[in-house]
Amino acid sequence: MLQVSKTVTIPASEIEVSAVRSQGAGGQNVNKVATAIHLRFDIKASSLPDIYKERLLKLSDQRITKDGVIVIKSQEHRSQEQNREEALKRLQVLIQSAVVVPKKRKPTKPSLRSQQRRLDSKSRRARIKANRSKVVE
Repeated sequence: MLQVSKTVTIPASEIEVSAVRSQGAGGQNVNKVATAIHLRFDIKASSLPDIYKERLLKLSDQRITKDGVIVIKSQEHRSQEQNREEALKRLQVLIQSAVVVPKKRKPTKPSLRSQQRRLDSKSRRARIKANRSKVVE
């Protein structure tokens, strides 16, 4: 069972975890032992509340397929158990991030003083560059 928030949990039966061989260098351990983890989670078939499902499906995340399945691969650690925990943690963070509503931006204008400072610094810089040019007699 994966605890997403105080009220929302995901049963382990909805998360499909399979072990595969890791990629890359690593010697004999990589060649013999399936330590990498592929985690698959079907958003549409899950028991998540509808608001969670809608927000997850709207995300433009490369880990979410067109069919609404989250695919996470973890192969950072040498042990299968650590990779499983890492993949579950990533799933938890992804779901939690989808639910957070960003604050509305209040449009503001720069102050008159800040505008004046900006223009002053531009003109000062222009004078410095003008002084670098050749002297015309």
